Amino acid sequence: MGWLKTFNRPLQLIPGALLAITVAMAATWVSTAHGGPQLLYALLFGVALHYLSADAKAKPGIEFCARNVLRLGVGLLGARITAGQIVGLGWTTAAIVIGAVFTTLLMGYALAQRLGMSRAEGTLSGGSVAICGASAALAISSVLPRTKDSERFTLMVVVTVTVFSTIAMVLYPLIARAWGLPPELAGLFLGGTIHDVAQVVGAGYTIDTATGDYATIVKLFRVSMLAVVVVVVSVMFKAERERAEREWQAAGDTGVVEQQPLVPWFLWLFLALVVVNSAGWLPTELAQGVSAVSRLCLVVAIAALGLKTSFEQLAKAGWQPITLLLIETVWMALFVLLAIALTQSGWV
Repeated sequence: MGWLKTFNRPLQLIPGALLAITVAMAATWVSTAHGGPQLLYALLFGVALHYLSADAKAKPGIEFCARNVLRLGVGLLGARITAGQIVGLGWTTAAIVIGAVFTTLLMGYALAQRLGMSRAEGTLSGGSVAICGASAALAISSVLPRTKDSERFTLMVVVTVTVFSTIAMVLYPLIARAWGLPPELAGLFLGGTIHDVAQVVGAGYTIDTATGDYATIVKLFRVSMLAVVVVVVSVMFKAERERAEREWQAAGDTGVVEQQPLVPWFLWLFLALVVVNSAGWLPTELAQGVSAVSRLCLVVAIAALGLKTSFEQLAKAGWQPITLLLIETVWMALFVLLAIALTQSGWV
């Protein structure tokens, strides 16, 4: 009867997966019709329907979307990036962005314990600010140890970093204009500091086309660093992650504990798509289609995570994550602005 169990497994995923997809479709419609962050809508709609996750029929599909569909979406992000875009930035811009990313990560890691948070939580918050907001938070969380509070913390980070990114989309172009930055430096500031790709695009093109184009390329360079960061985090937390999985199994989780790879499969997919896209083997229309599927997967995954979490659980995360994310956001903006000032003065 083993074949019957194998056949039943996909069927068990359907109710929960359809629920997550329905929430994702509703969020997409509202975002398209009225504007606003699609991922945040998916999260909030999911949390509002949290009571549906209590149904045993829905649980397997929700879990599948929150983990497997999430990883597929992250892997498909590679279709947005080419090596030519990165090389075209120049070493000065690349060095500034790399410095901003890694100092922000280190700040999150170092300050977390001072605020009574774990190393994993500090790494997650720093990575979300440093790289690409909600998408980075979801990717990094997938290689961190799974605890009873980890999903709640991830959702708190997603909510907060999305709000901060939206505020930055409005505020940062005003700073760039007030400083009189030329398109390349304005694009460096916006693309090097705003968390989410969509907000970078929105902020850049409110100034002019040249700024928008440059800001988008800088932002994609930050996104390309996601692969390196996830590998490093995976190595750092490998032992803790495997120990946590064994504890979940001992507590009654029916999943199988496997030896965790240092490089998760979705990162190999990410890197393969970057290589294929850089070689020109991925037609523009197909690359855009893959990017759209990636976004859809992330929306479905965040809807599933929302379904697993209640507003009461989110509130229990406390003020510490918001404080840490705010410090990291301000630090990253100040770092890039200081680097721009040094560039204009001829020091860099």
